[in-house]
Amino acid sequence: MSKLPAISGRECIKALEKKGFYFKRQEGSHIILRRDNPYAMVVVPDHKELDRGTLRAIIRQVNLSVDEFVKLL
Repeated sequence: MSKLPAISGRECIKALEKKGFYFKRQEGSHIILRRDNPYAMVVVPDHKELDRGTLRAIIRQVNLSVDEFVKLL
């Protein structure tokens, strides 16, 4: 298992877009992404650096492993 990288919210969004997510809406600094098939919705904070726990939760919500996510970056 690879170590979680220190990335920004924008970098996380770019990686998730490669898995079929798209911009749904934004509330303040939180960007809501959605994927239609299979349905999933995830909230990504638009911060300069995501906390490791937040990033791990996002990865878990979209049913990816850390290694799969790192390959998307």
